[in-house]
Amino acid sequence: MSGKIGFIGLGIMGKPMARNLIKAGYSLVVYRKLDEAGAEQAASPRDVAERAEDVIITMLPDSSNVRDVVAGKNGIIEGCRRGQAVVDMSSIAPLASRELCALLAEKDVDMIDAPVSGGQEKAESGTLAIMAGGGEAAYERVKPILDVMGRSVRVGESGAGQIAKLVNQTIVAINIAAVAEGMSLAEKAGVDPRMVFEAIRKGLAGSQCLEDKAPRMFEGRYDPGARIKLHIKDLANVLETGRALHNSMPLSAILMEMFQSLAGDGGEALDHGALGLFYEKLNGISLKKS
Repeated sequence: MSGKIGFIGLGIMGKPMARNLIKAGYSLVVYRKLDEAGAEQAASPRDVAERAEDVIITMLPDSSNVRDVVAGKNGIIEGCRRGQAVVDMSSIAPLASRELCALLAEKDVDMIDAPVSGGQEKAESGTLAIMAGGGEAAYERVKPILDVMGRSVRVGESGAGQIAKLVNQTIVAINIAAVAEGMSLAEKAGVDPRMVFEAIRKGLAGSQCLEDKAPRMFEGRYDPGARIKLHIKDLANVLETGRALHNSMPLSAILMEMFQSLAGDGGEALDHGALGLFYEKLNGISLKKS
């Protein structure tokens, strides 16, 4: 699948993902503007679908945005044609993903839900974790494109990628909170959290979250990354899905309240590692090196 790719959603994650596709030799047609050789600008999502050859990628903030772009006025569904594939790399509700998959199937267009994890840095380096749901044949068709942006794994049928992303966001949020809670204990006890970090990072407590987020807490550096407002959106989907399945998720509910507290203090646009600030305020300490 070497033809022109449609790409909609050039935000903090989508822009570097699109650039990596261009670097890999693909030509793109984009909605909005990408100042990059190899990308042409379209007037609407419909126009993107009409100009794209095989694949249209979306990378948008939430379910409503994806619904509008795919099924709204001048949406993808008005311009797509039989044999194309829509790859939604947004993080949205599994039910919404399945609904859009069914709509596109009526036009003989495949849909793969392929949300990502790794934040801006891994989007830039092309090393995202990509969790894909959808038909196996459709996935195999788009896999070479996905693998330019990261490492992709098909986890099941339509919506399975979104379920995997909810699992990911649950574990990430709890892990970051554990890092912040542990480091706040060290600080409160008068032991340098930076030295504790060095002592534990290669043991069982070691994790990607520890490696990425503890240094941010020590520097007071909370530029995104992955914004708190988007993690709130993901946890809302986690809790909604859990309730629909009668699956109790008490830690996710607590994390939602912690993120809401940070958002209420004006921190919506901060990196989710700013859970460190929640514990600083809670315990009257500072994790930032003076």
